[in-house]
Amino acid sequence: MSSSTPVAVVTGFTGGVYLTARDPGRVRLQEKGLSPLFHQLDITDLQRLNVLVNNTGFWFKGRTLYWSPNLMARDGFASTSDASTPFLSLMRTQCRVVNVSSFISVRALIRCSHDLQQKFRSDTITEEELVKFMTKFVEDTKNRVHEKEGWPNTAYGVSKVGVMVLSRIQARMLNEERKVDQILLNACCPGWVRTDMAGPKATKSPDKGAETPVYLALLAPDADGPPGQFVSEKAVQTW
Repeated sequence: MSSSTPVAVVTGFTGGVYLTARDPGRVRLQEKGLSPLFHQLDITDLQRLNVLVNNTGFWFKGRTLYWSPNLMARDGFASTSDASTPFLSLMRTQCRVVNVSSFISVRALIRCSHDLQQKFRSDTITEEELVKFMTKFVEDTKNRVHEKEGWPNTAYGVSKVGVMVLSRIQARMLNEERKVDQILLNACCPGWVRTDMAGPKATKSPDKGAETPVYLALLAPDADGPPGQFVSEKAVQTW
């Protein structure tokens, strides 16, 4: 691979995306000069990174809150953190990072206690502190005291609150430690998209759902923002 070839990594594809030799979608990508390849990634093979999209999330249809909090916290939040960390040293100047979250994170935050809202909105919260909060939610839910402790009744929503807060922490860290590199990291909501998770009644096609993540992933090299924001419909949202 040429040293000038842009490298993009998209994490979290366990379903909903299928590219095979006979897939028309792959043919269209090849016609645009792209060569999608799917394989188990060994990050030691990478020497640079231009775009990172963290896309993890799932929904337990028909399952109760008490069945899923640990998996939601692990696969909905921790996987985003775990996926980002190894790539940080590979991020090139003007790299673009997109953490896929959800509008449900906003609803879940509003349903948190005032104390939790203040802590999650803090400009000085650390990743270590955030992990402790996510761990506490799991334990409180297992003990069925989560509402008493100020948590909303949605494991998926809390996991996405975690992704949003993590994005703000990561963006702040990059600004403090690598400001000269002009790396832009944001979280976004693709909308209610017709996927295996959302189902056929969702209002957006996959193409429409991809618009905001792609917009953030392809921000111009001279763009000065948005940095560390929550973006929906290609616009910064209040969080």
